[in-house]
Amino acid sequence: MIRIFRHYISRAYLLLLSIEFCMFFAAMYWGSDVRFLMSESWYTDNHITLASFIFSSVMSLSCIGLGLYRRTLSGEEYNLLTRVCISFGLGILLLVGIYYLLPELYIARSVLVFAIMLAFIGLSVIRYLFYKFTNLERLKRRFLVVGSGQRAQELISLNDTLVHKGFTMVGFLALRNEVSVVDEKHIIAYDQSLIKIAAHYKIDEIVIAIHDRRLGLPFDELLECKMSGITIMNIVEFYEREQGIISLTNVSPSWLIFCDGFAQGDLRAIKKRVVDLFASILLLSVAWPIMCLTALAIFLESGFKGPILYRQVRVGEKNRHFKVLKFRSMKTDAEKNGAQWAQKNDDRITRVGRFIRASRIDELPQILNVLKGDMSFVGPRPERPEFVEGFNERIPYYQERHRVKPGITGWAQLCYPYGANEYDTIQKLQYDLYYVKNYSMFLDFSILFNTVEVILWGRGAR
Repeated sequence: MIRIFRHYISRAYLLLLSIEFCMFFAAMYWGSDVRFLMSESWYTDNHITLASFIFSSVMSLSCIGLGLYRRTLSGEEYNLLTRVCISFGLGILLLVGIYYLLPELYIARSVLVFAIMLAFIGLSVIRYLFYKFTNLERLKRRFLVVGSGQRAQELISLNDTLVHKGFTMVGFLALRNEVSVVDEKHIIAYDQSLIKIAAHYKIDEIVIAIHDRRLGLPFDELLECKMSGITIMNIVEFYEREQGIISLTNVSPSWLIFCDGFAQGDLRAIKKRVVDLFASILLLSVAWPIMCLTALAIFLESGFKGPILYRQVRVGEKNRHFKVLKFRSMKTDAEKNGAQWAQKNDDRITRVGRFIRASRIDELPQILNVLKGDMSFVGPRPERPEFVEGFNERIPYYQERHRVKPGITGWAQLCYPYGANEYDTIQKLQYDLYYVKNYSMFLDFSILFNTVEVILWGRGAR
């Protein structure tokens, strides 16, 4: 992993992005060469170079938007062929838009077709080689876990579902006086010094996974490993780096006090506000026809009765209440029995409502909330005060998500599906805390780009 503006990026995926960017660039060059193989080219070298740069930039951004470089993507949701096809389709639409707005950049259809064909073949070959070689055991980081209790046990399945498996859990060291729950086959005998064990198993990093420091950590041996170049980290830092969460089951008040991050400040707030204003005005100028058609569809389906917009009280920054705006997607009496979670196949949702929820069109009026300053484009999703009161009592550190403005999209929406119960709320809070801790404009833009995947895949919509 490499940390850029406080956000962890996979070195392997960063390398993959660079290689595929170069491949896209070359594909346009080669496409031009194939097209004019038997005749003289219409284009100068400068024109083809610019066209290649635009093509590679647009295709790379499309791939980013479809989650093709997201390190937390699981094998179950990956579906490489579908994602590649959709990213290429999206890229073509963006290129057509650029050529329409800037006709001097136009490139012949035949050249573009050859470039797309070569790019598709190139991406397929690169991806095959990437997953073949990066999943070789000798190329993975090797971890040794100090501890064999419940916290250590939870680490065993952490890397199993990911497409790119970046590390290997070599084994676990059981400490004296510790109740061991890890299977014996994973236990490494603690019969020599820690540095010798690390050298024997070629350990790169050691993770401390114990629930009580009084069990007797071998501090002198850990210090020797640290001074010998082996990375030592606690389990909270490990989860933060590998999963992009702040693990609630492992975090402590002392860690929160002494860790880096959670910085706030007027300059940071001003920069975020300027970006929000610019983006909301830009998006409104593009989205207003869709919003008008949606309003008309809701009005017609309701028989020219009932409100088009749905106003609901939510908890915002510093626990201030505000009314969030959405296009109404449910029947007018949907909450006659009180506030409740939206369920899968919820019969309260209208036909128009089902479509606009799946496509996230129902969220568009929240641009007005951003303009007003109640929300930001990126941040934790605002929750209803009826739920927040109970969550503050039952879920540790839940109130910390209200240190920043809520957002239309966020890190939790990108990494976790729709939450329909308290367990899901706890899981999403771990992502929200990661966002609050490591906020930067870089992370905001990364989330915005990847929100394309959320919309097209219908992640988090019910």
